[in-house]
Amino acid sequence: MKFAHFSHVWMKPGMTPHQRYEQLWRELQLCDTLDYDYSFCVEHHFRPDESWMSSPSLYAVGAGARTKRLRIGPMGYIVPLYHPLRLVEEIAIVDQMLNGRMELGLVPGINAAYFTPFGLDYGFRKSPTLEFIAYMKAAYGDKQPFSFHGDNHNTDSAEISVQPVQKPHPDVWMQSRDPETLEFCARNGINTGYFIAYPRQDAAPRYAKFYEDWKKAGWKRKPNIAYSIPVYVDETDEKALQVARIRASRAYEGFLPPAQPGETFEERVSTYASKFIGRNEPGAAQIMANIFNPDYLLENDLVLIGSPETVTRKLRHAAQSGHFNTFLGEFNFSDLPEDDLMRSIRLFGEKVIPALRGFEPF
Repeated sequence: MKFAHFSHVWMKPGMTPHQRYEQLWRELQLCDTLDYDYSFCVEHHFRPDESWMSSPSLYAVGAGARTKRLRIGPMGYIVPLYHPLRLVEEIAIVDQMLNGRMELGLVPGINAAYFTPFGLDYGFRKSPTLEFIAYMKAAYGDKQPFSFHGDNHNTDSAEISVQPVQKPHPDVWMQSRDPETLEFCARNGINTGYFIAYPRQDAAPRYAKFYEDWKKAGWKRKPNIAYSIPVYVDETDEKALQVARIRASRAYEGFLPPAQPGETFEERVSTYASKFIGRNEPGAAQIMANIFNPDYLLENDLVLIGSPETVTRKLRHAAQSGHFNTFLGEFNFSDLPEDDLMRSIRLFGEKVIPALRGFEPF
């Protein structure tokens, strides 16, 4: 298995953005001294009450300047929000600044609110994201200046000043549970994965098929299939639950839209969960309807809270049942005090990772 520090870089009451970023660097510096493989961030926009990370490139460069070993990247760039030529230039420079340590997550975006202020059509996001893979290969090819003419992206005679260290480009990830996108990822050697909203029992057969398609495509290495949920490790189960049980049940409060006048918290949750019913995803709808219920989260192992032994056991079972081999742990959530946060990161790195490093879920 492989392991990542994953962060939404949530807003923290009482902290300025600068203070929050400084805390983030302390987290990653600790991960770098332990056996973590990766650090990843999201790209979110226009919600000062939610995430303070709208620039994954700056995250990657800032993290790279403070670490020596971690592989670092976005999970991922919202491709339709960028001009493709600007994005390939930026990716190459980040990879050079990291001396080949960049991991490249690409996503079409799942929140329409990110698109409107940019004057972009949310309904037109998947095709340009998938086509960007071919565009990137052309941009980083031997023929310079390069040209590309596709359904979405068109460039005539542009020369890339800086090429990435990694050839032909950094390893690519595309988090998705869409069957068509997963087939595309398998054909193109792109890592994938999913987040808390997709039930593991539903995910397992879908990602098993992805793995079979991957092998049929002739790729020699195994794909990385990632899964992300909150995690908190402490010296005992009792202490861990005391510190993190309620806080973990508030980890994703930022997912909810801002409250309307007179709207209750329960109404906001119900409205948000109903969106998943409209997508014909009843399992996801059930999770999102209970995403703030600590008992439901613990009973279904949708948060990992406990001693190193308990978290190791639960994570092993989750990886087997959910068909993933890379864990993206969200360590910093809600108002978790920094002393507890750093102890959790350390115990996970010192105890959980070594216990599961040689474990292969598939």
